[in-house]
Amino acid sequence: MAEDRKPKNANADVAMRMAVLRPHLVDGLPLTKAAADAGIPIRTVRRWIARYRTAGPAGLARPVRPEAGTRTFQSELVKLVEGMALLKSPPSIATIRRRIMTIAGERGWRTSPYSTVRSIVTSIDPAMTTLAHEGAVAFRDKYELVHRHRAR
Repeated sequence: MAEDRKPKNANADVAMRMAVLRPHLVDGLPLTKAAADAGIPIRTVRRWIARYRTAGPAGLARPVRPEAGTRTFQSELVKLVEGMALLKSPPSIATIRRRIMTIAGERGWRTSPYSTVRSIVTSIDPAMTTLAHEGAVAFRDKYELVHRHRAR
């Protein structure tokens, strides 16, 4: 059953949970025995059975967070992270996050994890990063289209 615990999609997730609950629902097997046979904690199975009773099989699908896929980092903090990342001597992402945590604490803002700060820093345009870190000459050499013609 261990390999069944990580389903690939929502339908497989519901099917796996129904397979665990079916002995209890159909055969009348005690819920604790059904959970033990499946190797799943009884609290988890009780939560599933409660969701099944309120919403049917659809209740067994893994709930989706409403904010999933969106960044809940404040725009001022995003600009601050980008500004710190574009300094001439760029600090590490960990250093940026520590500074952000201090500033956010002072202003009463929510903070975000290291992974969010990292995603903001890595999403900065590489051309902008080159310009900020290496200067105009490196930017021109790397990104500007230059057509040189030799006179004969």
